[in-house]
Amino acid sequence: MPDTFEGYSEDSLSFLATLRENNDTGWFNAHKIDYQELLLEPARLFVEALGDELKKIAPDVHAEPKVNRSLFRINRDTRFSKDKNPYKTHHAVWFWEGVGPRMECSGFYFHMDPEKLLLGVGLHTFPKDLLAAYRKRVDNRATGETLANIIDTLTSQGAPVGGLHYKRVPRGMDADHPRADLLKHNGLYAGFESPIPDELYSGDLIAYCMERYRMTLPLHRWLLETTDAV
Repeated sequence: MPDTFEGYSEDSLSFLATLRENNDTGWFNAHKIDYQELLLEPARLFVEALGDELKKIAPDVHAEPKVNRSLFRINRDTRFSKDKNPYKTHHAVWFWEGVGPRMECSGFYFHMDPEKLLLGVGLHTFPKDLLAAYRKRVDNRATGETLANIIDTLTSQGAPVGGLHYKRVPRGMDADHPRADLLKHNGLYAGFESPIPDELYSGDLIAYCMERYRMTLPLHRWLLETTDAV
């Protein structure tokens, strides 16, 4: 096993594609070593290498090469889902910044499946106290316009923003608010999606990710400021 990140392999993606066709405990248990060698081992090196670079622009980012920290579990939580397939058929990594629980902080997201790579930043769902602070900052002319400008820039760069959830603006706010759509969000995130790039298969993946994470950094920093306002 190498001690530096040298990329994922085509076999890494083949494993995910085959898991999609054999999504059951028996098959996975028989191929657990493949999962560890093709995904977990390179992912741990990836987290360490990319974490070192991310800390240059996000000094307090968490890059922890452990399952349930920067590495997502491959097991799905099927308790409340109609889809009872036991395993995820994508591979995801998370680098978060903040003092709260890891999924209640803004961060940098990496996701690959056999067809595509997704690099994102933000927070998928605001906890209640952060949602209130977010709305207050969107309502404020200065901080709200700053966010709107960030979003315009990201959209023009090919990183659409997600998180729109509610049909109406919050109670007590003007339905014709200049940033009404942003007030309807319950999360805020943006990302770049593409077919699998050649960089996935080498250490060049670090620079590929950093180029895109730098573009999304203003959104991450705006969300960190929102967290500080809670």
